[in-house]
Amino acid sequence: MRVLLFTGKGGVGKSTVAAGTAAAAARSGRRTLVLSTDAAHSLGDVYGVPAGPEPTEVAERLFVAQVDAQRRFEQSWAQIQEYLRGVLDVAGVDPVAAEELTVLPGAEEVLALLELRAQARQGQWDVIVVDCAPTAETLRLLALPEALGWYMTRVFPVQRRMVRTLGPVLGRAAGVPMPGDPVFGAVEDLLRELGEVRELLTGPGASVRLVLTPERVVLAEARRSWTTLSLLGYAVDGVVANRVFPGAEGDEWREGWVRAQAEVLRDLERSFDGLPVWRAAYRAEEPVGEQAVAEMALDLYAGQDPVAPPAGSAPFRVERSGAHLVMTVRLPLVGPEEVELARRGDDLLVTVGSYRRVLSLPSAVHALPLAGARVEGGNLQVRFEEKVT
Repeated sequence: MRVLLFTGKGGVGKSTVAAGTAAAAARSGRRTLVLSTDAAHSLGDVYGVPAGPEPTEVAERLFVAQVDAQRRFEQSWAQIQEYLRGVLDVAGVDPVAAEELTVLPGAEEVLALLELRAQARQGQWDVIVVDCAPTAETLRLLALPEALGWYMTRVFPVQRRMVRTLGPVLGRAAGVPMPGDPVFGAVEDLLRELGEVRELLTGPGASVRLVLTPERVVLAEARRSWTTLSLLGYAVDGVVANRVFPGAEGDEWREGWVRAQAEVLRDLERSFDGLPVWRAAYRAEEPVGEQAVAEMALDLYAGQDPVAPPAGSAPFRVERSGAHLVMTVRLPLVGPEEVELARRGDDLLVTVGSYRRVLSLPSAVHALPLAGARVEGGNLQVRFEEKVT
């Protein structure tokens, strides 16, 4: 199964490009679902059909769904929320305020990931196209499964043992109820499901596609997104430059826009060297409806497979090189001065800008000393010296 996520700065047309790519995939004979994780939910508007939480058939082999966050919330968070409301009630918090305070931050986006997992597990789709929230929200969302997985393996078991042992004493001392096994079980289930989401999205059949318009500010954000997505372990398989002006001889104002866009597009090609860059022309009318977005996508990909599997090496790998084991993390568009590296036990902390990834080192290098690191050719290479026996 192929999973393809679309993201980009708000207003660049990512929903239209995602909808068109899904339509093109369906027309190529694949049973395709396009799913929205964006709280704005505009996929139904793009196709010109009503869309809800259950997959709705738009055309032959093409289905659209928009996540019902409330329903998913009740399925995955209700038991945890009930416990938290009990704690706040003891603390004297107003019930209405308690209801608001116990809502998981970013719940809609998190629960949309669980819906993606549920649809993938059904096995009825050849392709799932995901229309993601704007870039910043998407990056926070995609960082969540691994961060919670680290918490689950390092901290959560200790907390659970402490509550089992000291729960009655702590409850009397604090005056609030301690969480019981059902609450811990609900947390475990949620974290396990998010871990499965990460496995799905970092697997060989999944990738992210960036959508942008030929503008300096938008390009700068797309460059940062490529770096951060790579740091987080997600493959980026291409870039869509949307709303590219066609030439217009004799119209000085439009020609000025064409020249400005051409300069940005040259920088785009240089920045994303090695990745496919597709261009979508600015159309006289906004494409609305399955026919219109499918035609836009067929022009965009120009005979290429719109959902071809991602090419190139994995964003994270460990290989042997002489007397060293080398761990490689894909980090495009950054220099050595922009990367901070630290080792804590069996974890390697990699920080680029405001994003940090905690990499659990493979067991093969747990006991090996760090021999050095460098950033070269868009990759962070960390060398571990093998023991001589």
